[in-house]
Amino acid sequence: MLERPIIQQRGFCNTTDDTGVTGFRLLLRNPNYRGVAGSLVDGADVIVDGHPFPREAQRWTLQGRTFTLDELRASTDVRWQLDETATLAVDHPGGLSAGVHRIEVAVHLRRPYIPEVAGPSVFRAATTATIVPDDDGTPHGLRYGVSLYSYSGDLYTSMTLQDAMADIADLGATGIEILGEGNIPGYPHPDPDWIDTWHRLLDRYGLTPTNYGSWVDTAMWRDRDLTAEEGRAQLERDLRLAKLLGFTSIRPKFGVVTPELDPHPVWQPAVERVLDLAAGLDIVICPEIHSPTPIRHPVTQAYLDFIDRTGSDHFKLLIDTGIFQTAPVDDGHEGFEGKKRPAFLEPLAVPMSDLADVLPHVHFIQAKFFEIDDRLTDLHIPWHDILATLRTAGWQGWLSSEYEGRREPYRGRDQVRRQHALLRSLNGSAAPA
Repeated sequence: MLERPIIQQRGFCNTTDDTGVTGFRLLLRNPNYRGVAGSLVDGADVIVDGHPFPREAQRWTLQGRTFTLDELRASTDVRWQLDETATLAVDHPGGLSAGVHRIEVAVHLRRPYIPEVAGPSVFRAATTATIVPDDDGTPHGLRYGVSLYSYSGDLYTSMTLQDAMADIADLGATGIEILGEGNIPGYPHPDPDWIDTWHRLLDRYGLTPTNYGSWVDTAMWRDRDLTAEEGRAQLERDLRLAKLLGFTSIRPKFGVVTPELDPHPVWQPAVERVLDLAAGLDIVICPEIHSPTPIRHPVTQAYLDFIDRTGSDHFKLLIDTGIFQTAPVDDGHEGFEGKKRPAFLEPLAVPMSDLADVLPHVHFIQAKFFEIDDRLTDLHIPWHDILATLRTAGWQGWLSSEYEGRREPYRGRDQVRRQHALLRSLNGSAAPA
């Protein structure tokens, strides 16, 4: 599915050959109401960060074939279809710097049925788009992924599951995290054809299933809470489904009984009853440490005590980086009314020393964030400090982007690209002090 703007976020990157970085490319949607012959494409004016690039420095790729503008004007057997993007490659030795760029494009099309006196049709667009640097191969042990939660509001409306996977692969990430009940059509009994499609798309985009988000709704009945056995049954169902889809960890979110997110007491007997199954499936059960619960808190300590008591390698912690938030988020949150902000959007500012203490028991990190500006500055989460702590400890595992900011169309997709540009830039630089 194409993005509605003429300038597509996906596909914006530097180009290389054997000599190094040669320029950059854009994907453009045909702005006309019908497809056109390639000979009717009269080029595009491109301005990046105020710098114009002449049409002579461009190459167009349509239907798998690449042309200079003169060659495209002279073509007789290629078209720019409405459902296909055109790739516009621009020569610019050294390429564009990693980060956010202001792009202006004016696409010129000739339309023979419009009188010459009206001149060519010009379709203008402007946006910001992000260059995500390649992973430099530094053996820091961190792997990059994305949670489909980041695309809430867009997924299944303006983007398909395949679009989401294509976006994740396009920014160079290799991990995909899902919410079982939020992202699996027909949950908890998906159609076998959907499961086949899931695995086919994983292969196509080179993605690894990482963490599967599940719920144990302890208050789902109005007249009583779930029993430990009912909790076990819900956990078993999701463990088996996670395994079927290729996931290696599962985050069970139990209903809470206090504002500090104390999980319902049923969590311990329910989890203990599925530990052998988790071991057999080789899936790690990871309860989430999420604001407003800090690391030094009875909730976290209870999880650590459970690890010590059971000795299981299949029960570890999941850290949500929202607990390191240093500034309030005042953009609101869907479903909450009448308050300035819910407690979990207040800055908790958990110290890095607390993170270092529990890292030996941390299996997965949800890289929660709310907004990254045009200068790749995160306004709330101290990524330099977080990455420095992870690297100093030698922690290895997934950083999975979880955008939880405003939900205007396409904003999550743009923000995830910005976060990956920020994380790669930090990790590609000298090791943080």
